[in-house]
Amino acid sequence: MPRICYGYAHVVNNLYREWSQYAIGGSMNPSVKSEANLFIAPKSGNKKEITWRKDSIGDKESWKFCSVGDIFENGASFVETGAGRAKPNYNGKQTFPVVNAKYVRSLTRSFGVLICIKRSRC
Repeated sequence: MPRICYGYAHVVNNLYREWSQYAIGGSMNPSVKSEANLFIAPKSGNKKEITWRKDSIGDKESWKFCSVGDIFENGASFVETGAGRAKPNYNGKQTFPVVNAKYVRSLTRSFGVLICIKRSRC
């Protein structure tokens, strides 16, 4: 779960579920674009909010948290902040395709620790 300080993060095609404090956090003037992620809030408790902002140095009015094409289940919510959208500063070689959030379950179905048969190949 990312926590961004002084920078930009483009969080794409992830499955977040059962978080305890937050799914995406920031402090010190972060810029976050959440795109095509699946957020499934915990069934119990009151931790339905996805984002978290730590009180720290920086003008909170300039902090940017935006959500584009995300899916929210079980009461999950995303509070957008900041004037305008968080925008990447990518060059042509750094761009990448984003898959629709409805496919995140199948994209992450086999996630986890990589199991190596031969150590020399890992």
